[in-house]
Amino acid sequence: MTPIPAPAAPAPQAGPAFDFRPLLAAYMTCTMAMMGFVSVIGPVARLLHLAAWQAGAVITVGGVLWMLLARTWGTASDRLGRRRVLLAGVGGFALSYWAMCAVAIASLYFFPAAGLVFAGLVVTRGSVGAFFAANPSVSQALVADHLPAERRAAAMASLGAANAIGLVLGPAIVAALTPLGLSLPLALIAVLPLLGLGLLWKALPDSPPAHGTATAAQRLVEPRLRRPMTVAFVCMFCVSMAQITVGFFAIDQLGLAPEAAARTAGLALAMVGVALIVAQLAVRRLGWSTQRLIRAGALVSAAGFGAVPLASTGAMLEAAFFVAAAGMGWMFPAFAAMASNAVAAHEQGAAAGSVGAAQGLGIVLGPLAGTLLYETGPGVPYALAAILLVLVAAWPAQTRA
Repeated sequence: MTPIPAPAAPAPQAGPAFDFRPLLAAYMTCTMAMMGFVSVIGPVARLLHLAAWQAGAVITVGGVLWMLLARTWGTASDRLGRRRVLLAGVGGFALSYWAMCAVAIASLYFFPAAGLVFAGLVVTRGSVGAFFAANPSVSQALVADHLPAERRAAAMASLGAANAIGLVLGPAIVAALTPLGLSLPLALIAVLPLLGLGLLWKALPDSPPAHGTATAAQRLVEPRLRRPMTVAFVCMFCVSMAQITVGFFAIDQLGLAPEAAARTAGLALAMVGVALIVAQLAVRRLGWSTQRLIRAGALVSAAGFGAVPLASTGAMLEAAFFVAAAGMGWMFPAFAAMASNAVAAHEQGAAAGSVGAAQGLGIVLGPLAGTLLYETGPGVPYALAAILLVLVAAWPAQTRA
């Protein structure tokens, strides 16, 4: 039976134009900090005698808590107001990030037992992920609060572009500073969340709680959100499968030495960041519906992932990743806007949080599936990603989006 669509959210009332620039800057600085730590965890783990699985667990725990708490933060912003909840989330993120960097820096100087270091990093990184979950959920709800449905995809693309810039700049800053030691980049990137918090504190206007019952948060899979949540999961599942296996692919399929493979994998992931920025900025000019963006983006991304098993050189691998990420750059803002357009005004935070939880699940399951499938063949994870994206593109629309 075709579900009856919910009444559309009322258009935002006329008033002074909302300035999204502080929101974009805060989102970018927090992402820079997150990815900056990811890029330095490997060398830090080696110096502190942590096993590779322990370094991976430190990163994964943040993703798990992000997945579990995204809906909670979004629903809280519906009940308590966007400003209060977003400031609490970014403030908690800043404090947790300081604690995590302090644990790492102190450990580099005093070299405590590896088990103690591991426990400290797991607790603090988990707290970082738990508070970071507020940022995308509440930011997307703020976009829905202040823009009509037809303009939300473009604004969501701006959020995605800010996030993609953070994905590129965070590791780049760390890479530039690591010749001076590992403590310096850790100390400096810990300042970034404070900058974001200061911008939001000064510029984010007060917002009253939404009125009504957030029915989108009452069930884990709300029928109105089934499509955007599924697309969000597939996107992050495919991306995380590719990220975890690209280094192995460069060694096994391209025949590169580990050092050369690391450079090739790094360039491929850098191309992902560039493609996401370009594609999401293009969304602002295209003016397409969310359904059209998802279908076109899924097919483009499927072509990119499908080309990876055919790559025989580093340049071919990097080009395939660029194409795959360009398609994703159309899909990310589209599924966020689709979720926003499916619910009423008082459910925006809950809807954004539900989509965030679906993304988090993809981040958690993707690396596991990718590594298991890679054992059956280097190209298998990428072939699966292409098939899943083609199925997303072929999913028939039931309502206008």
